[in-house]
Amino acid sequence: MTSFDSSPTLTAWRALLAIAVVFVMLATTGWTAVRHQHSAEPREIALASWAKDRIAGQSLPDVGAPAYRLAHFFAALTAGQQVALADKYPLVVGNMNGAPVTLRYRANRHALEQAESAEEQRTQDVRLSPDGHHQAVRRLDRFRSLLAGDRQILTFDPSGRGRAAEVFGDLDRAERISVVVPGVDTNLLTLERSGAKENAAPVGMARSLYDAERSASPASRTAVIAWADYTAPAGLGMDAALGGLAAEGALRLNALVKALPGTSDVSLFCHSYGSVLCGVAAHGLPSRVSDIAVAGSPGMRADNAGALHTRARVWAMRDGDDWIEDVPNLAVGGLGHGADPVDPAFGARIVSASGAIGHSGYFEPGTESLNNFAAIGVGAYDSVSCASSDAACHREISGESGA
Repeated sequence: MTSFDSSPTLTAWRALLAIAVVFVMLATTGWTAVRHQHSAEPREIALASWAKDRIAGQSLPDVGAPAYRLAHFFAALTAGQQVALADKYPLVVGNMNGAPVTLRYRANRHALEQAESAEEQRTQDVRLSPDGHHQAVRRLDRFRSLLAGDRQILTFDPSGRGRAAEVFGDLDRAERISVVVPGVDTNLLTLERSGAKENAAPVGMARSLYDAERSASPASRTAVIAWADYTAPAGLGMDAALGGLAAEGALRLNALVKALPGTSDVSLFCHSYGSVLCGVAAHGLPSRVSDIAVAGSPGMRADNAGALHTRARVWAMRDGDDWIEDVPNLAVGGLGHGADPVDPAFGARIVSASGAIGHSGYFEPGTESLNNFAAIGVGAYDSVSCASSDAACHREISGESGA
């Protein structure tokens, strides 16, 4: 729901949910089960090779091992051995929770260079359809953009629609870490935008939040992650009304947070379908996650904040002209995402989104929505502007009460 700025009608949403019910019934009876053959992606090939390789006489670890074990493995290597692995297996090391952050940046730069070269060749393929050529050019432009300057790419996988994450600030030395979790239509091609919609895309959201946090607390060392490292729903189809992709994404988000360096507090800023993901992830998040803030949420797949089973403070906002307000808050047979987080009965701290415009305007500079996110991100809770109607937010703003 990140890229949708206009408002679908309520009737359209109800029709969508009705159609989704039919698809769910068909899927559960096996009528829609279709298997697609596909050629191996570059990362699949790299993973297969990694599994057979050795270094310094020992086998390479299982990439699915806990982050602390992978961290121990890399700590036992020399700097030269670390670099050798990153250069040989960039698509593995660059996406490996537990590997040193700076090594992942190096690996992902190599992976992007390889992807750029392959995509440039693909743009010359005369067998591509006009649409295929257009998509290849767009991907090539994205890879070149991510390679520009000294960008800190924490994850990168060009497979399928692609996934990535970018860091603003010094992640290793940060005293506070914020993670921006975007919504529908998040992929490599929508990772960043330019012009008026810049701050409606994951990279723009994170950069805007980073700048606002530095303004809110210049003395604090902060880092912000634009986390587009999950498979998001494509458009407002059945996947957007279900929680399957949120559940898969929650596993990836939990793995990321558990592997972050240091012991600093972590805040999650979850937009639209990203808030569904954060709601599903909440119960498994480590205790260092101090805050979960949602904006433009269709629901968190929970009846109330207590049902999230998290010790983190839960914050919610929605501006007055966000079309998400028209989406029915229901949960029937897995369809829909449940209660509205800005309903006082939900139990979140409801904060002001004054100045935000539409569904994608929460990270615009000068808005109370962004200022509130920044205050939460740096732990300046006394600076948060509560929604005028939420007495509980004002009463609990000091954090003395549980979330």
